[in-house]
Amino acid sequence: MTFFFFATLRLYGFAGSLSPDSFEYGFPQSRKVAKKRRASTGIEFKMRLLSQTNALKKLHGLKIEFADRIRDGYEHRAKDCLTCETPGACCIDAHFVNVHITRLEAAAIRQTIGKLPAHQQQKVSLRIDDAISKYDLSSEGDTFSKTYACPLFEKGIGCLVHHEGKPLPCIAHACYENKNDLPPDDLVAEQEGLVEKLNELTYLKPAKWLPLPIAVRITHY
Repeated sequence: MTFFFFATLRLYGFAGSLSPDSFEYGFPQSRKVAKKRRASTGIEFKMRLLSQTNALKKLHGLKIEFADRIRDGYEHRAKDCLTCETPGACCIDAHFVNVHITRLEAAAIRQTIGKLPAHQQQKVSLRIDDAISKYDLSSEGDTFSKTYACPLFEKGIGCLVHHEGKPLPCIAHACYENKNDLPPDDLVAEQEGLVEKLNELTYLKPAKWLPLPIAVRITHY
């Protein structure tokens, strides 16, 4: 039997399997541990207010760089998604996905969805509402304890925000045979810290991580 390890960020705990021959592995880590890791990176932004437009550009650049690091340093050791027997299964597995994003990331997703044809935007909006209702998602309480099927995945197309607006957990996610090949916690924690700082410089308040459907629903671009 082959075991596949899935690199995840903000996907805490162990999840149910996608198939009898695969198994997901998430890194359990507390917010306190993650905060310590971010503090040790030594990466700082100059303390000045950013407009949301400029912050979105910086966020996009940050994620492109992060995706390059994941692809060049780790992804070549993972199973090719194009060979997956069940494309998108990891995105719509309601027992596995609990991706959380910040307000700025939600604005980036809103911006990307806004470029889609009107009928497609409406379908996404309906899926977001359905996910919030069906999985009882909320912005309060232990939001990480609840999972959902991602409303941004569309059958026949894939992730609608793959090229612009893709959340950090999804960038880091891949199917690995050996858990030692996964991107290290410090790398993904560093990126979380940078995203949090961008949020703080843009909105002048601490970043709050919310379930993707909730964050996108309450955020206006």
